[in-house]
Amino acid sequence: MTNEYRTLRHNINMLGRFLGETINDAQGEDILTLIENVRQLSKQSRAGDSLARKTLLDTLSTISNENIIPVARAFSHFLNLTNIAEQYQTVSRQHKDLQSSNRSLSALFQRLKAQNASKEEVYKTVENLLIELVLTAHPTETTRRSLVHKHVEINKCLSKLEHDDLTPKERGIIERLLLRLIAEAWHTNEIRTVRPTPFDEAKWGYAMIENSLWQGVPEFLRQLNEHAREFLGYDLPVGLRPVRISSWMGGDRDGNPFVTSKITQQVLYLARWKAADLFLNDIKSLADELSMVKCTPEFTAKYGEHLEPYRFVVKELRAKLIATLDYFDDCMANRPPRVNQADIIMEDNQLWEPLYDCYQSLMACGMRIIANGSLLDILHRIRCFGVTLSQMDIRQESTRHTDAIAEITRYLGIGDYAQWSEAEKQSFLVRELNSRRPLIPTHWKPSAETQEILETCKVIAQQKQGVIACYIISMARSASDVLAVHLLLKEAGVPYHIPVVPLFETLDDLDASERVMRQLFNIGWYRGVINNHQMVMIGYSDSAKDAGMMAASWAQYRAQEALVNLTEELGIELTLFHGRGGTIGRGGAPAHAALLSQPPRSLKNGLRVTEQGEMIRFKLGLPEVAVETFDLYASAILEANLLPPPEPKAEWRTVMDELSATSCDIYRSVVRGDKDFVPYFRSATPEQELSKLPLGSRPAKRNPNGGVESLRAIPWIFAWMQNRLMLPAWLGAGAAIQKIVDEGKGHIIEEMCKAWPFFSTRVGMLEMVFSKTDTWLSEQYDHNLVKKELWYLGENLRNQLNADIKTVLSLSHKDELMADLPWIADSIALRNVYTDPLNLLQVELLRRFRELPENPSPDVEQALMITITGIAAGMRNTG
Repeated sequence: MTNEYRTLRHNINMLGRFLGETINDAQGEDILTLIENVRQLSKQSRAGDSLARKTLLDTLSTISNENIIPVARAFSHFLNLTNIAEQYQTVSRQHKDLQSSNRSLSALFQRLKAQNASKEEVYKTVENLLIELVLTAHPTETTRRSLVHKHVEINKCLSKLEHDDLTPKERGIIERLLLRLIAEAWHTNEIRTVRPTPFDEAKWGYAMIENSLWQGVPEFLRQLNEHAREFLGYDLPVGLRPVRISSWMGGDRDGNPFVTSKITQQVLYLARWKAADLFLNDIKSLADELSMVKCTPEFTAKYGEHLEPYRFVVKELRAKLIATLDYFDDCMANRPPRVNQADIIMEDNQLWEPLYDCYQSLMACGMRIIANGSLLDILHRIRCFGVTLSQMDIRQESTRHTDAIAEITRYLGIGDYAQWSEAEKQSFLVRELNSRRPLIPTHWKPSAETQEILETCKVIAQQKQGVIACYIISMARSASDVLAVHLLLKEAGVPYHIPVVPLFETLDDLDASERVMRQLFNIGWYRGVINNHQMVMIGYSDSAKDAGMMAASWAQYRAQEALVNLTEELGIELTLFHGRGGTIGRGGAPAHAALLSQPPRSLKNGLRVTEQGEMIRFKLGLPEVAVETFDLYASAILEANLLPPPEPKAEWRTVMDELSATSCDIYRSVVRGDKDFVPYFRSATPEQELSKLPLGSRPAKRNPNGGVESLRAIPWIFAWMQNRLMLPAWLGAGAAIQKIVDEGKGHIIEEMCKAWPFFSTRVGMLEMVFSKTDTWLSEQYDHNLVKKELWYLGENLRNQLNADIKTVLSLSHKDELMADLPWIADSIALRNVYTDPLNLLQVELLRRFRELPENPSPDVEQALMITITGIAAGMRNTG
């Protein structure tokens, strides 16, 4: 074991020891002994000791309701502490010393140098670099904000302990603080008692920006500049904007009745207030720093004669930011503002221009070091965050717009829009979009649903250009879906063009995406307003739920490829927006590998991608971790554009078409074709109980009375992850590969694994999923929770899973999963000792909970929720 992982083990053992000390103080020695006994039995069970396994089952199935909560909490807390230690390890000094990652920006620029890449081409590519992260409030963040804060502080302690020159006294002080933080976490309720509102979710997102990204983004931009300067020989322009932050929090109303026009407005006010607050803190520090007296004649001519010219300018900004805080304070409290809008900062340029003037004057007067200090960080923040902190996306489901327009046409007596053909809809919409008269009558009283759509469009109309990044239409199926939103925005009086983004989600919709977009581009009015720029969103979650991982992946690839070719043919700049989740079943994958597996030229206009729930915290939750995440994204995007992946060979495409069709048939034959599947799914997983966990503001189902098809993709994945079968992430894929091999095309599959990043990444993702599955645990869920006559389904699935694991191992020519990444295999093995008891406890708790569904024990319900969040922490990704 390397020193690096020896340190990781040491940190995990130390945190575990401190947790044990806390439990001993809080619960007593008997509980600690019980927990330690369960841990040892779990360890022996994993090592193959069948007697220990039986004793473990007996111990956990007979545990008293009184003891069940502290035992569940102990294992859940330990998994959270393991996550903290692993997250810290990725940014530790030791890791950075050892790291020679070929995925980093540094390594990429070295490769470009070795290949004598054109400086002009590299500069142009860096200049066009765009990483736009869209923070979403998907209900998978199982850790409360108050605990997240304590976890961040624990991370800081680990950082301090890494210094090898600490005195025993200094080390003792840090360890005492660590012990106290762990005790504080133990005595904090890890389960939210009430479901968060959309406003709470926005506060969580903005806290993440404040605590991590506000520091991380400028640090990453400095790092990018250093690597580029080493290659190019000069600095990048200060005004580049390679990172942008957008948010769905407060804007995503698809399936969430709690996101209203009022909530959207309140969240926009909150974002303005938080941005003013953060910039005010920066400006106060800058006022202390910029005491210099020398400036350029141009600066004096613009701002007047002053003893301390920069300080004068900065203090004026400080006064305006204080007024801005007051203004948005009043807006949020629904009071008439005490200050005029003319006296506050409403646009980025009001901050950028005077501060950039300061920067240029300092540079011209020989004060480069001062100019490139905190002033440069503030300039980067203005470019990347702006005075809105993040741009907001609005998202709504397509039929809501259809219903609203149909209600208008029925009221006007011109027919039912919803019943018209696609050609009739397009003709009507284009006519109205070209018309100068309003369509909606002034004194008309629409239904509450239509009123809400119209009010949302009015809120958008009240914002300055750039505040709303785009309007996304989920379940978009036709050109009229896009035109309908444009018409609603026009009727609300939006005075500028807002990108309207179709989201293609199901297999059929992805396959039809090129045809739909071609129809749109053929409409003269539409080509006129988009100014040759188009964004299209590719849905990962629902396509995988619809068709299985392999078929969905290939449909996503083909759709992107077709859209790239179409827009290049028509001279339109295309931005592809990736709606990924954290898990494999929702399109998640290691960021670098995932980006390099995209079709050629699909990243030429940058990356726009959703970051959701717990993945925001894992990938962006600490400034150092955020810097590393941006570094990986940047190197992958630049590499994809400068050293593009190969175009797939014709025979690879043929094989992928076969794989896609076969895997989709297998997946659907189980999920849709077996009449027993839905009752089996409901019994064998905690799907129904998940809705009781107050994770996010959005309901778990689009239609509360529907079956699996109405279930949102997130709880669908979440439920299968809990029982360790992970079904949506693999079903159909391995069996389809084996069928191709049996047909004598194994050599083509081998070639695809070696030479095609798209395919090798999919196989790597399968291997990762398989390493987290557990057939024995899944069997425990079946035998304790499922009717005997449905056991055949679980047995068939587990047999298929074992066969698929053999198939994937035969492709990698290895004897065991994750052999190429031993530290990941080691991490999973370490976690299994703690997740196994949580899984077995969950089985017992589900059994007790379902025995008394009308009147469950509060202790049982609480402990069940703890096992759900604990297993989520153990798996490292949830929905």
